Amino acid sequence: MQYVKLPCAENVPAMGQGTWFLGDDPTTRREEIAALQAGIERGLSLIDTAEMYGSGRSERLVGEAIADRRDNVFLVSKVLPSNAGRKRAIAACEASLQRLGTECLDLYLLHWQGGVAFEDTIAAFEQLQRDGKIRYFGISNLDIDAARDFHATPGGAAIQVNQLLYNLNQRGIEWDLLPWLQSQGIATMAYSPFDHASLLSHDGLQEFAAARDMTAAQAALAWLLGHDAVMPIPKSASADRVIENAGALEITLSRDDRATLDALFAPPQGPEPLQIY
Repeated sequence: MQYVKLPCAENVPAMGQGTWFLGDDPTTRREEIAALQAGIERGLSLIDTAEMYGSGRSERLVGEAIADRRDNVFLVSKVLPSNAGRKRAIAACEASLQRLGTECLDLYLLHWQGGVAFEDTIAAFEQLQRDGKIRYFGISNLDIDAARDFHATPGGAAIQVNQLLYNLNQRGIEWDLLPWLQSQGIATMAYSPFDHASLLSHDGLQEFAAARDMTAAQAALAWLLGHDAVMPIPKSASADRVIENAGALEITLSRDDRATLDALFAPPQGPEPLQIY
């Protein structure tokens, strides 16, 4: 297994599972639960969800999937910016915990920056920690300036991750944000690692993968896993696809491999606006 060490010194799985859009279709609920459980069994035991996903339906699905294996899961959820104030964040977290069927989140993230002052969000996070409802907190979709501001706010240096859109097609964070996070020891949780599946049908990536006896999905994930403190969180409603994704943990790309991918997917040549899905 591969692990990433968070600033708190805890080792967490280097690859997890996303849940955006899971739980929306009752007819696929059983398959989605089976997919999450298949991932847990193969070491993809970090599960990321959010109160926003399906207005809580994703959290309920995750709660069902982990009901008999909560101790084996590193559980992450996110609070909407509109709920990120001192009182509203506490109420939102309590609602998430109820939907998830657990007493404590391992990691609670600000989903993106809104109008609430960072001081108020941090105060709520710290209160949730004191109350035993979350263990750690972090941020999501914050660009370099916002991430620095949050980190510089009293208490903000305790962030463990910044969850960001990052994949072979979307490499803008490599210019400044990713190096800064790495310099602070803050992990990057990479969502949409297949760029909404567009990478899976990319001719160049398919050829690259086939020549190395891997799939395009495994190549895209192995590329992310090869970065320092980057944790991809692919989402899948299929147990077979989850098993395929887990195979990326056994792949190490060579320097030549990475150079080939750089030729196919150019790194940034300057600062770029943060991309968010």
